[in-house]
Amino acid sequence: MSEQNVPDQLRYTEEHEWIEKISSNRVRIGITEYAQEKLGDIVYVQLPDVGSETQTGEPFGEVESPKSVSDLFAPLTGSVVEINSELESSPELINSDAFGEGWIIVLEVADEEDLEAQLAETLDGDAYKKIIAE
Repeated sequence: MSEQNVPDQLRYTEEHEWIEKISSNRVRIGITEYAQEKLGDIVYVQLPDVGSETQTGEPFGEVESPKSVSDLFAPLTGSVVEINSELESSPELINSDAFGEGWIIVLEVADEEDLEAQLAETLDGDAYKKIIAE
């Protein structure tokens, strides 16, 4: 298997989502290169509604490939403030640019303190690399 791209500035979950802090109380979320490689060609992404609430560990959407349908699990509790509507017509963006144009949602949490506490429960790049190496 090829060496996985695991950007150090991001946080990760055991369910293969990545989290990028973009402001004091907002994060951008997507799935990792490892996850999209395992899924194969992504043909459909079910996105949540803007304004919907997420709970850590609960499904908030799905990604579909010819191989399978996989739930997307919320890495944090918060409100969906933005979705990547480009994925509705171009779900393959997740395959071609998992950490960039293939982002899925932006979540807003209560405040910076809450965000930092929730991020502390996620994995850093080194811990995530250990999971995908197993």
